[in-house]
Amino acid sequence: MDETHLTQLGREVRGFDSPEEAVLERVANPQADTLYLARFTVPEFTSLCPVTGQPDFAHIVIDYVPAEWLVESKALKLYLGSFRNHGAFHEDCTLRIARDLVAAMTPKWLRIGGYWYPRGGMPIDVFWQTGAPPEGLWLPDQGVPPYRGRG
Repeated sequence: MDETHLTQLGREVRGFDSPEEAVLERVANPQADTLYLARFTVPEFTSLCPVTGQPDFAHIVIDYVPAEWLVESKALKLYLGSFRNHGAFHEDCTLRIARDLVAAMTPKWLRIGGYWYPRGGMPIDVFWQTGAPPEGLWLPDQGVPPYRGRG
């Protein structure tokens, strides 16, 4: 897939009912020769508990170092929205997002922080990265405080 095959950008798209149906699209990185970090912050991510069907809420922070491709942001937004009616545990949602992004754009490096709001009185935070960050990369803190009524 490349930028000549974008199916969502500049078009009306209803959204997707599940992550399996969603399409992560990518565009060429015009700064592929530069080491830099791109961040997506998703403060209102939602999915469903696979046991109770009740909504779960998270603050998701995605940091990545692009290589030849960037994730197209509208496609990412629609993809993340597709979890709204998807039942999965916090760990599964967080890691699926990261792995799907890696598969779609093959970044030099990616990390994700899934800061989940309490379920059963206990927040579950999930962290994953593809490996050590590239040498010389400025890596800011993800900016989400430990749970004390996050917000």
